[in-house]
Amino acid sequence: MAKLLSPFTQRSVTYRNRIGISPMCQYSCTDGVPTDWHLVHLGSRAVGGAGLVIAEASGVEAIGRISPGDAGIYSDAQAEAWSRITAFISGQGAVPGIQLAHAGRKASTQVPWEGHSGIPETQGGWRPIGPSAINFKDDYIEPLAMTLEQIGQMREKFVASAKLALAAGFKMLEIHAAHGYLLHNFYSPLSNQRTDAYGGSFDNRIRLLVEIATAIRSAIPDGVPLWTRVSCTDWVDDGWTIEESIELSRRLKALGVDCIDCSSGGNVPKAKIPSTPGYQVPFAARIRREANIATAAVGLITGIEQANQVVESGDAEFVLLARQSLRDPYFPLHAAAQLGVKEAIKPPIQYERAF
Repeated sequence: MAKLLSPFTQRSVTYRNRIGISPMCQYSCTDGVPTDWHLVHLGSRAVGGAGLVIAEASGVEAIGRISPGDAGIYSDAQAEAWSRITAFISGQGAVPGIQLAHAGRKASTQVPWEGHSGIPETQGGWRPIGPSAINFKDDYIEPLAMTLEQIGQMREKFVASAKLALAAGFKMLEIHAAHGYLLHNFYSPLSNQRTDAYGGSFDNRIRLLVEIATAIRSAIPDGVPLWTRVSCTDWVDDGWTIEESIELSRRLKALGVDCIDCSSGGNVPKAKIPSTPGYQVPFAARIRREANIATAAVGLITGIEQANQVVESGDAEFVLLARQSLRDPYFPLHAAAQLGVKEAIKPPIQYERAF
C-alpha cells in the first residue's frame, strides 16, 4: 500500500487516505450562504476520492469575510445550506472539514476577477478590523485597531462558529491563522504594533490564537480533530519566522490541536516567495520533527509520485491539494491507479465502469 493512500485516524475520525482538498475561496456566496456551486465543487472532490475535503475560509462574522462573495458560518441559514453539502461529502466516503476564518485587515475587498481592491462602505463594503490601524496595501481599507472588548468577543465568535459548523455536519475544524488574515495579523510583528497584552513579545502576539484554540478545544467534543493553518514565514526580514512557527506549533499541540497545516506568506504584498514545486514542504517537515505534531503539506504539489514521496518520507501526514485539484478532481483515483493500488479507493458505483 502506498502510504499516500493509507488510512489515517485522528481522535474519532478516520480519513480513508492522506489526500486532502485545501480550502479554496470560490467568491460565490450571497450573504455568506453557500450555493449549488459549492455542492458541486466540494462534492466533486469527494467523488474523486479525497480523504478530506475542507470547505473554504468561512467568516465567523459578516465583517470577517474577505469579500461580499465569501462564505460564512455565523448564521442558521448558512449552517442549513452547509448541511446539505456535508451530507453529500460524507456520503461519498470523505471527511467534511471547514476553515473557520476572519479576514482581518484584508476584509471588504472585491472578488479577484473584479480587481481585489478594497470596497469602501459607501459602495457596499465595511470597515475592517485588525490588531493595529495598518493597511495591507494602499488600495485596501485601513482597519480599525481592535479594542480589548472586541478581542474578547472574537474568541466567542470563533467558538460559536465552531459549534455551528459541527451542527452543520462538519467532522473536522481548522482555525485559519495564515495568509495575512486576522490571527496572522496578530502574531506577525509586521502588522501588530500594539503595546498591550496582545502586542510586542512573542507570547503577546500569539495570545489571541492561543486563546481561540483553547476555547474551541474546550467547546467541542473530544473526538473532533482540530487543525490550525499557519503561515510558517512572512518571507521578509523582521517578519514572522519558521522558528517561531515551530514554537507556536509546540504550544498549540499542548492545547489539543491535532495538525498544523503549513502554508506561508500573505501578510505583506511584496514578499519574495520562491514558488518552486513543493516549496513549503520543508516547513511541514521541520514542524513535524521539531514540534512533534502531525502536519499537512500544501503548495505546488502537483504530481502523484511527488505527493506520495511527501508522505512516504515522513515530511507530513497529509498532502493538501488546491489548484491541482481544480485541474484534476479525480487525482486520488488516478493516484490509486498509477501507484498500483486501485483497491485503495472505490469510485462511486455510477463511475466504476470508467475505472
